Parts: sequence; C-alpha cells; structure tokens
Amino acid sequence: MKKVELVFVPSPAVGHLAATVEMAKLIADRDDRLSVTIFIMKLPFESEDSKTTESVASSIRFITLPRIEISSSSSTSPANFFTDVAKAYTPLAREAVHELMTRSGSVRLAGFVIDMFCTSMIDVANEFGVPSYLFFTSSAAFLGFVLHLQSLHEHHNLEITEFKDSDAELEVPSFVNSVPGKVFPSVVFDKEGDEIPILLHHTQRFRETKGIIVNTFVELESHAINSFSGDTSPPIYPIGPILNTEVESSEVQQQAIEIMNWLNDQPPSSVVFLCFGSMGSFNGEQVKEIAHGLEGSGCRFLWSLRQPPPKGKMEYPIEYGNKEEVLPEGFLDRTTKIGKVIGWAPQVAVLAHPAVGGFVSHCGWNSTLESLWYGVPTATWPMYAEQQLNAFQMVKDLELAVEIKIDYDKDKGYIVSSQDIEKGLRQLMDADSEVRKKRQKMQEKSRKAMMDGGSSYSYLGYFIEDMMTNVP
Repeated sequence: MKKVELVFVPSPAVGHLAATVEMAKLIADRDDRLSVTIFIMKLPFESEDSKTTESVASSIRFITLPRIEISSSSSTSPANFFTDVAKAYTPLAREAVHELMTRSGSVRLAGFVIDMFCTSMIDVANEFGVPSYLFFTSSAAFLGFVLHLQSLHEHHNLEITEFKDSDAELEVPSFVNSVPGKVFPSVVFDKEGDEIPILLHHTQRFRETKGIIVNTFVELESHAINSFSGDTSPPIYPIGPILNTEVESSEVQQQAIEIMNWLNDQPPSSVVFLCFGSMGSFNGEQVKEIAHGLEGSGCRFLWSLRQPPPKGKMEYPIEYGNKEEVLPEGFLDRTTKIGKVIGWAPQVAVLAHPAVGGFVSHCGWNSTLESLWYGVPTATWPMYAEQQLNAFQMVKDLELAVEIKIDYDKDKGYIVSSQDIEKGLRQLMDADSEVRKKRQKMQEKSRKAMMDGGSSYSYLGYFIEDMMTNVP
C-alpha cells in the first residue's frame, strides 16, 4: 500500500481555514494511505496564540510558515488582501515543501489542495511535478457564477460594470433564476482598480487544477452541480457540509458558559440569534435601527454586537468597551427580560441550542451550512464578498430563507430601517412558515449526505480514488 502526502494551503481567513482543517480530517480518516500537511499563513493582525494548530489527528500535521509583515491597509478588499498574503507566502511555501519532501523519505507527494485565493501556489505544485486541486469554500452556485463570468469576459468581452446597482439580470447556468446585478459581488464592478482582474485571474487558474472540491451537497445544490456536467471545468466533488461541530477549547467554553446558561432559561425555538461573521460589524446609526427593530418585534434575542475596525484597515471587529454608548438610551434595561447583547458568540453551540428558533445571518457559506445542519431558519443580511449571491440563492432559488435584505453592502452606507428589520424578524419566527418546514427537511438531507452511502460520502471516495490515480 503506497503512502502519499497531500499539502493543503488554505487562505488565513477564519472560515476558509476552519473548513480546510475539517476537510483534511475527513480525508485522513477515510483512507489510511493518506497523510496531510497543512501550511498556516499568519495574518499581520492575528495573535500568536491562535488555536488553529492544535493537534487534531496523527495523520495531520501543521506547519506554521514564518510570519511576513503585510500592511493591512494596502488592499481595499478582503479578496485582494488574501491574494496578496498568498503571493507573499509563496516562496516560503516552496521552501517548506522542499524540506517536507527531504524529511518524508518513502512518503510520496500526491499534490496540493489550495484555497480559491491561493492560486499562486499552483506554480509551486508545478515546480514539484504534482497536480493541484482546488478547495472551494463557497457554494457550487457561486463557483458556477465566477466561471461563467470569466468565460463571458474571455470569449464575449462582456462589460460587467453595466450591471452595477441595476435590476438588469444575467442568466447564469448554476442559478435557477436570472441573477440581478444588485446582488453581484462588489469586486466585479471595480473598473478602475485591480479587483476584477484578480478575480478573473484566480478563476482562469481554477481551470488548471485536476479537480474542484466544493463544500456543499447534491441535495442542497442539485441544479448548480448538474450545471457543470458537460462543462470544460475540472471535475466537481461536492463533499459537504464540512463543519466543525465539536465543542471548543476550555478557554472558549468559559466565555460561552454565561451565554449558554441564558439560553437554557429560554423556551424552545423562541430566540432569534443575530450574528454577522468574523468580519461583520455596523456603524452606530445601523446599530440603533437593529435595536429598534428587535424591540418592536417583541422577539427574544441574542445579539452578537461588535465594533468596526478603523476605516480602511483590514482587521477583525473588536469588542465594545461599553455597549450602552452605541445602543439607544435605555434599550438594555427595557429588553433585559427578553434579550441579551453579547460580543463574540460561540456560533455553532448557539445554533445547536434548542432555544434558538431563528438566525439573522450575513450569509457566509459556513454559517449557511451550519444553520441548515441544525435546522434553524435564516433571515438574510449579507455584508460583503459573495454573501449577496448566497442570500439570493437561499431566498429566491431554494426558498430556504426569509429576506431582510439580499443586496445590502456594508461599504455603501445604506441603512436598513427598523421597520424592515421588524418585518423580517416576524416572518423569521413564524412557527408555521414554509421556510421552517423546508429547513427541517434539508437538515435531515444534510446529515444523510455525510453518512456511509450518502452523496457526499460517495463523492469523497471518488475524489480519493481519482487523486491516487493522478499521483506522479
């Protein structure tokens, strides 16, 4: 039995890294022939005591590449920033692979599994004569969207900027409904800057890989996945939902105790949970509208409220020193019996709690999959990146979410009114809604997909066998 090694190169974005580690565990657990090395790239604003590299399995090891100083204000968007990070780390990754191959002896290098922002690492794989595979941490529908845009740009000279802030629609094979320009990622409208060339460059390079692993499952995205058949793109392997549903470290548990104790005192399915991802935050005016909407709805709530980083800085939101400063006067006193405002939230543990009956979400793909796994209905409030497309897909194509907004963009200065928020919350918490019933059915399908004989279990097997066939 030949032993082979896969090198994983995830983007250092929190959601990308977490999903990559979980996928590595799936692959290593599935086949004794495989071991995995994960390269960790540190962000300039990330603390040294990150828990990411804690041991997870004997067949998985982490190599933390030496920290490189990169200005967090040098890039205008997350996509550009993480692309710059990957490029800067490419020479260090090359050195690390060389050292790995020298040390490993009889273990053969089978290939690289790279993140969507790390296509510069394809060059390293080529230098070592091994294939590359893409791990796409977003939806199959979004993968189809970027591949379609790249094809239209290359072969039909499509001027994508004409769709900006527009109701004009584009037929995209991976979506059931035509997609309005107002939900396109803002990156595609950057006519003067370098964002659209970078996106198109990455997408072109996706086509150089031997296969694309997608964190989704056939039962959720059957239309999108079927749209790739007969396509010229590499083979697609939907092997999700890939989630970390384990309890966090003891330090995090201590932080979560107060939150979980509060949830324990609430009736089943009565609490709406508001949480907007690792990069999600709002200005003071929007915070007050959310507060008024919550108060007007009368819903029990758990609200993860965090302070925006300095303008122009690519940094994580921080905790408020005093939440009363940004909330309406008297709000905490008036809602003390029905609500709790927190900073950081143990999202998976909260979604798993029986008291939670609704989730106001930024529609990041990991959060979308987590809410489906636990059967919690979602109200959409996208912030950036591809989240508007995720919201559109969930509301319009799949009818698995209710809409607060599907075209919100945190950089446009638009304020969602308390009336719209209150209306969305009432729809979300409707105990008899069709969305709630559909969610419960999809919850069951998401779990079956990962079981022996399920669709994602089978696709993981196909990937492993194809990958072993491609070992040089």
